[in-house]
Amino acid sequence: MSDTVFDSAAARAEVLGKIARAARASGRDPADVTLVAVSKQQPWEPVAQVLAAGQQIFGENRVQEAQGRWADRRAGVELRLIGPLQTNKAKDAVAFFDVIETLDRERLAKALAEAVQAQGRALRLYVQINTGEEPQKAGVRPTEADGFITRCRDLYGLSPEGLMCIPPADEPPGPHFALLAKIAARNGLGRLSMGMSGDYETAVRFGATSVRVGSALFGPRPAA
Repeated sequence: MSDTVFDSAAARAEVLGKIARAARASGRDPADVTLVAVSKQQPWEPVAQVLAAGQQIFGENRVQEAQGRWADRRAGVELRLIGPLQTNKAKDAVAFFDVIETLDRERLAKALAEAVQAQGRALRLYVQINTGEEPQKAGVRPTEADGFITRCRDLYGLSPEGLMCIPPADEPPGPHFALLAKIAARNGLGRLSMGMSGDYETAVRFGATSVRVGSALFGPRPAA
């Protein structure tokens, strides 16, 4: 890689290699781990590089930003909403995204259920768990996760396929990943969205089925 130009296609190959090595070291098939390229707030050029290199799954934080970037580029692309979702954006999110990873409260569950029914769309959902119980972060508390997942299923007719978490930045991520895996297992959920640029290899070792990688793929974001 050049000192002046960040090569996102080469970075993607490097990240995929690290995912594969972490998976094999844990006795897992690398094909069981999905790379989600976090394209939020990135200029189009590096996103286009990884798209051209074969990347098909991208994560975005905001509905409107994603619509602006991807509306004319949806062919062959899977889009995941990985940022907090306001209830008044639920209809737009259901219409535009393939996966919503940030289901975290009853009002949102109700809004998503109504949007799914009205639009007749198949929607994949993850429940976000606030494993560190951080007040500034979204997500269901671990002690409330089982009840919330049950209500999503029984009251709202939703079928979450997995869980997502963002561990506290100042704590080792392993225990948080282990906690997420434990909650998923006892609720019969097979998908774990966990691990970002700084800890995705650890997440793979703890059973992540998808990792959300931004800066390791695209380099530092340009200054505002």
